[in-house]
Parts: sequence; C-alpha cells; structure tokens
Amino acid sequence: MEDKYYSELVLIRMERAAELLKDAEELLINGSYKSANNRAYYAIEKAINALLIDKHIETKTHNGALKMFNVEYVRVENAYFTDEDYRLIAKAEQIRSVSDYDDFYVASKEETKKQVENAQYLIDKIKAYFHYEKN
Repeated sequence: MEDKYYSELVLIRMERAAELLKDAEELLINGSYKSANNRAYYAIEKAINALLIDKHIETKTHNGALKMFNVEYVRVENAYFTDEDYRLIAKAEQIRSVSDYDDFYVASKEETKKQVENAQYLIDKIKAYFHYEKN
C-alpha cells in the first residue's frame, strides 16, 4: 500500500483518539467512572495504533499492540517513549478490563481522573512524537 494510505490512517486514528479522550472527560464529569476508564483506555489504544500503522504494523489484539509498542518504541536505542509510558498504558488496559468485566469493581473518581490525565499525557506525547519525526 502507498505511504499516503498509512499517513491517512495515522490522522484518522489520532482524530479518533482525541474524540475518545473528550468522551472520557465528559463521562468523568458526569460520574460515569467505569465508562470513562473504558474511553480513556481506548483513546490511548487508538493513538498507539496510529504509531504502529506509521511503521506499517497492524495487530489483532490489545496485547499485540502493547507488545509491538514496547518493541518498536520503548526498547530501542534513544527511545522517545519510556518504560513508565509503557507501564501507564498497561495499567490503563488493566483498569479498563476490570471496569468492563468485573461486576464487583467500583471505580473511584480519583482513579478515573488519573486515568483520563494519563490518557491526555500519552496522547500529547504521541502527537509531539509525530511532530518531531516529521521535522
């Protein structure tokens, strides 16, 4: 496929990440903490998939995307992304999973606020990475 196709996908995925992050912020304000955790994670996931598609990498699972992010963007010489970034993403996925599937899990306002803030931080960092790479 042409590079233009991949460039378009990067833009589409980053736009979707921004939309999902906005949803997470609104859900947090409205007290829908489990749903906000879900949207915060999926905002991160879309941005991670934008990074991967920029290198023409597609994955079929969340774990596959996280693993490839680690291999391609964290475990490289002079990495822009850190082990802490990786841990934030892994934690967001864990919290999303219990928010979605554990009937007894109670999401707190503080924890959810932190997840939304982490999503904002990671998406901003990914946007900055794309700006850095293109210049």
